[in-house]
Amino acid sequence: MEGTVKMAGRSAKKKNDKPENNKNEIFEALELLEKERGIPVDFMLEKIKKAILTACKNSYDNEDAVIDLNPETGMFEVRLKMIAVDDVWEPGKEVLLEKARKIDPTVEVGDDVYVTMNTKEFGRIAAQTARNIIRQGIRDGERGQMMQEFQSKHQELVSALVERIDPRTGAATLRIGKAEAVLPRSEQVGGEVLEEGKHIRVYVVDVRETDRGPRAIISRTHPDLVKRLFETEVPEIYDGTVEIKAVSREAGSRTKLAVVSHNPDVDAIGACIGARGSRVSSIVEELGGEKIDIVEYSDDPAKFIASALSPADVVSVTVAQDGSRSCRVTVPDSQLSLAIGNKGQNARLAAKLTGWKIDIKPESGFYGEDEEPAPIKEEEETPAQEEAAPQETGAQPEAEAPAEAAPETAPASEEAE
Repeated sequence: MEGTVKMAGRSAKKKNDKPENNKNEIFEALELLEKERGIPVDFMLEKIKKAILTACKNSYDNEDAVIDLNPETGMFEVRLKMIAVDDVWEPGKEVLLEKARKIDPTVEVGDDVYVTMNTKEFGRIAAQTARNIIRQGIRDGERGQMMQEFQSKHQELVSALVERIDPRTGAATLRIGKAEAVLPRSEQVGGEVLEEGKHIRVYVVDVRETDRGPRAIISRTHPDLVKRLFETEVPEIYDGTVEIKAVSREAGSRTKLAVVSHNPDVDAIGACIGARGSRVSSIVEELGGEKIDIVEYSDDPAKFIASALSPADVVSVTVAQDGSRSCRVTVPDSQLSLAIGNKGQNARLAAKLTGWKIDIKPESGFYGEDEEPAPIKEEEETPAQEEAAPQETGAQPEAEAPAEAAPETAPASEEAE
């Protein structure tokens, strides 16, 4: 007897809890969808209402309906507006007076009444149409979430998980938050080997809406990747005390960075390098050993160009008067190959960094003496010992050719790309 009473008590308790705990399955599914895919419940409720109205039109030729969807109470009810009549000729728009008075006893013939519909009675085609609308709503919601995810990271440095690598093209599929993006082989650093399951940092160059959904253009080779890495590692850059004025980069090999301090008590180059090179070394490690030259920016083109050609010493810089943003740089004979760099890399990066066409010649002036130079404005000489010593991380490039071979070479002219 006692066991019977206990069981009855449990049954009563279970029955009493049912209205509170058993929400309509549709709302439970929507909550799960929001949790797993980030699609808001309210967004999907609007799509469901649209699907139900379409189903009402297809099944009853009547879309004048009131749809009650309340996640709080679990209510899901569809009421179709009908006219009370004695004889029904249009079942989707008319209802017998007798049935109408069960809903509202005061109804008379010709009055409007809202009849609760059983959604299970929708026709097969109408139900399929409703399902398609809901599926499309889920896809639209996912696309919207993906676009929002990407736009919040536009032109920012983000951490991404390498999910898979295409063995044919070398393109890597990355997971960024809840979204996916593809890192093409052309945007990967040469010689870098990506591993599935590893995290890497990439730069979100652009976000575009395509027919196949939102697409993030990401890169490991973009110059702004280095800029964002320094903003992350150097507090003085993040708070604006030190400013990065320009970056030029040949990914995987070398980067030049021009910085300036807005506080006379803060050394811009020293802040970027850190104590014992701690700050810049972590960036070099992130970039797989890529060399980084950090130089002092100057509003004076001659000083800036001389600084940009580090680690080579510069004797003088002269700039053209015609506004062509071209200049001639004189370096010691022994520094010519160092100024030009391996395969012209140093001069090329300096030209990109400064935005000037740079023509380098040795101090002995062995070439170009027989030619009448274009009108130029002589800048004051910039002895190497008077310049702020540019800082470089990584090994210095070796001279490409011996100085004595230079007389047979043409001027080294590098243009900003």
